[in-house]
Amino acid sequence: MNQFNKRHETIISAGIDIGTSTTKLIISRFSLMNVAGTTHVPRIEIVDKEILYKSPVFRTPLLDASTIDTQGVERIIRSQYAEAGVTPSQIETGAVIITGETATKRNASEMLHHLSHEAGDFLVATAGPDLEGIIAAKGSGAYDYSAKSGKVIANIDIGGGTANIAVYKDKKLLGTCTMHIGGRLIEFQNGIVRSISPPIERLLAEQGWRLQVGDRADSPAVQQVTDFMASSLARILSKNVASDDHVLLLGHTPSWLDDVEAVVFSGGVSECMYQHELGQVQVAAYDDIGNQLAATLRQNGRLQSFEWLEPVETVRATVLGAGTQTTEISGATIQVAPHELPLKNIPIYQHDFMFDLQQGLDLFDSAISEAIALYDSTREGQNFALYISNLPYMGFRDIQSLSQAIIRLMEKRPDPSQPIILIIQSDHAKVIGQTLVAMNVQQSVICVDQINVETGDYIDIGKALDSGVVPVVVKTLTFHTS
Repeated sequence: MNQFNKRHETIISAGIDIGTSTTKLIISRFSLMNVAGTTHVPRIEIVDKEILYKSPVFRTPLLDASTIDTQGVERIIRSQYAEAGVTPSQIETGAVIITGETATKRNASEMLHHLSHEAGDFLVATAGPDLEGIIAAKGSGAYDYSAKSGKVIANIDIGGGTANIAVYKDKKLLGTCTMHIGGRLIEFQNGIVRSISPPIERLLAEQGWRLQVGDRADSPAVQQVTDFMASSLARILSKNVASDDHVLLLGHTPSWLDDVEAVVFSGGVSECMYQHELGQVQVAAYDDIGNQLAATLRQNGRLQSFEWLEPVETVRATVLGAGTQTTEISGATIQVAPHELPLKNIPIYQHDFMFDLQQGLDLFDSAISEAIALYDSTREGQNFALYISNLPYMGFRDIQSLSQAIIRLMEKRPDPSQPIILIIQSDHAKVIGQTLVAMNVQQSVICVDQINVETGDYIDIGKALDSGVVPVVVKTLTFHTS
């Protein structure tokens, strides 16, 4: 491991974001270093990061309303690799993220796996709306702002089809919500309405507003729609959900409890507000309600009651939120099932016990339900790793109570036969793992500790080494720009 004592040891990373409206790419270089002492188990971390290349913002190519043009996306990526002067073989880490309504296209999964093979050794993830909000909050700067300010900050990432809200305080995720608010929900052509998305058609019907394909783009109903979007967003942020708002909700209602104090807008509509990309060469062109929606959000009095913080990134927040990777070593106090290793691309869900075992157990059921909703909303059997943090001091009976709860709740997964994968913040992995085995748990158990992760990360666990430790790759879907 001596090579990692040198700061110039580097890896090349790529992030690719394929969204409802736009596709973009970044190439980055990360410097690695062993931050442990010479007598300690190596701990390799990213100590520096540099963006080498940002692509233009391209219009996402589609074959039709329900099919992504895979070859078109591939042409974009190949051309941008050439512009950046890199080849797929040089890409050692990164992420392909498919976001917004594009994630619902019928060939989305097939395209992702194809691209991950063609474009380098990627983490492959289809970002559902909640996960997309988490990623965007980190790329926009809201995640870091929440720690620097100590305030409850909502990041609202508004693209072509959705507004993905993630609320943070002190870098802790408090909750999420997604709404049908986006620039491409009404599209124009030559000053005429060309398309109206189904959620907006339902909104028009409920409100009794008249708008149809072929109407003029300056129809009063268009302004009524953007006014409603802004007012509805303000109510959602304040947790004052009205019955009229449900037509714009995608999934669950706001899941945070604290009052939002400040807001950060990212995404394509945010670019209409802040024009960070002004003067740069852009390929994407728009003829939709994006600019009108941005202006309406700016003018809404209820939204202005929040403190507004300017994003670090606008349209590129999600792509900058995709792609860092750290490698760690989990210590010898672990429990693993060697025949199940290696495991790759396992998403993380964090459950914080807040140093109170009973309180943590009381909230355990809802935590597992949220994890399933986040990572396996279609109930196809996507496994996840449960990260248990801030456990109190525990005696023998406490360990048994926790282990029994884990066994019971892991049966709730769509495919309960999958291995139980646990990451314990404290030095409890071996005792919890052995207790589960002693209780004759039906599943294989992989229980590791001394790893720093959080909700939204992905993890690879390698084969056990002769020393008993396992190498762990934490693929953090974040790019801290500060």
